[in-house]
Amino acid sequence: MPFKKQQEIIGHAGAIYTCACKDGFVYTGSGDNYVARWNLETGEQDKFAIKFDESVYSLVFLNENLLVVGLANGHVHIFDLDQNQEIKFFTQHTKAIFALAFNETEKQLYVADADGNLSIWDTEKLSLLIYLPLDAGKIRDIVISENGKNFCLACQDGTLRVFESGFFNEVKTIDAHKNGTTALLYHPSDENRLISGGKDAMLRVWDLNTEKCLQEIPAHNFAIYSIQAINSGETIVSASRDKTIKVWSQDLIFQERLDLKVGGHKHSVNKIRPLDSKRFVSVSDDKKIIVWELD
Repeated sequence: MPFKKQQEIIGHAGAIYTCACKDGFVYTGSGDNYVARWNLETGEQDKFAIKFDESVYSLVFLNENLLVVGLANGHVHIFDLDQNQEIKFFTQHTKAIFALAFNETEKQLYVADADGNLSIWDTEKLSLLIYLPLDAGKIRDIVISENGKNFCLACQDGTLRVFESGFFNEVKTIDAHKNGTTALLYHPSDENRLISGGKDAMLRVWDLNTEKCLQEIPAHNFAIYSIQAINSGETIVSASRDKTIKVWSQDLIFQERLDLKVGGHKHSVNKIRPLDSKRFVSVSDDKKIIVWELD
């Protein structure tokens, strides 16, 4: 199932660290301190843009109209896109926010920073539920199980840590990657399996019941920054600091490499996000937004 580049958009003045997709738009956060919105029909930026005093490292949507923005200084801003205004501003964290995630089932927002601190917020009241100093180093990714009962953190100390979302107890701690765990994905066909990527450039598959490693793949040359499932879970995509995106079958059999030779990125690929069942978006230090489509 080969992918082709459908679209390339350039507009930011700095590296793009994160993105989020909603209703045919891509929202991006950059080192130029802007969150911008791009219309994929026209390939152009629309009038929506927010300027901050710090780089934007993370984005996530709460429901349909609330956009959460995590900054390099630890601040978290929530914007109502319908009203076009900020409705909440959190200063709980003092270090860069590298990971945000929304648990729609439990109505919880997870916020994690560069010092290994995790805060959990009630998304209906926009109030703090608990603050957990985990001493895990930088937390780079948060993923949520399909039923919302568990969530998992990718930690700089090399662990992946699984929590239950009822009382926020840490129920599993697995030493996953020697130099740091950097990306996670609950397996699309079995949420008792977790796929992890690390600074060691490896992809590993874990059985969460036994905490055993089921599969180990030397996937990239440098750290893996993002792992996503598309095509109804049939296809898994990984992105790396080595400037490449790699496409895998659901069983992690290598399919293809998307790099500069096929119109890909020329610097670190920082984030990938599914756009719809056949397309995904990638963003990079090269300031480019690329839409990839199953050919």
